[in-house]
Amino acid sequence: MTDPDPDGLPAGGQPADGQPGNGLPVLYVIACAAPPAAGVGQLVILARRRGWDVCVLTTPSGQRFTDVAALERQTGHPVRSEYKNPGEPDVLPDPDAVIVAPATVNTVNKWAAGICDTLALGILVEAIGKRLPIVALPSTNQAHAAHPAFGENVIKLRSWGVSVLFGPDIRLLPEPGADGSDLATFPWSATLDAMDARIDQATGD
Repeated sequence: MTDPDPDGLPAGGQPADGQPGNGLPVLYVIACAAPPAAGVGQLVILARRRGWDVCVLTTPSGQRFTDVAALERQTGHPVRSEYKNPGEPDVLPDPDAVIVAPATVNTVNKWAAGICDTLALGILVEAIGKRLPIVALPSTNQAHAAHPAFGENVIKLRSWGVSVLFGPDIRLLPEPGADGSDLATFPWSATLDAMDARIDQATGD
């Protein structure tokens, strides 16, 4: 029996020995190297309450912001940050949707350029090709966000169908050096609301 997570639901997980899954749609949550990643378990709780089987992945640098063991207990899935070795089986079910939160400037810029030098970026690039519903919630400061490439790449991703939640109506950006000062109000639920809207739009509901 799996341990219950803090939302009172049993942890998810892929049954062993090739048995069928739990029937829930699979949501990949990708956390990048920004202070809000420490609270990504909150997004897991909210997503599971909405009926998702959640798998958490991180960028290699993002892993150090998270409690990997706690997230694995919570989701029932391994937390992956690296490509698997050749010949190794996949340990996660295929995604039906992807949320990247927090998304760093580095990830946004590389993603828009089609770079796949990390597992997280490979999944994000592939997800656009597969036309999966994708929501991104950037986390950065005012100076990084002011670089022209970042704004251009947000526009590119949106034009390719990614719901990028960025602007003063979503989250006011901190000044350089103040990152992490608003962790308690990081808008995790906004990513799920945006995902619901994307799926409703796709299905005509």
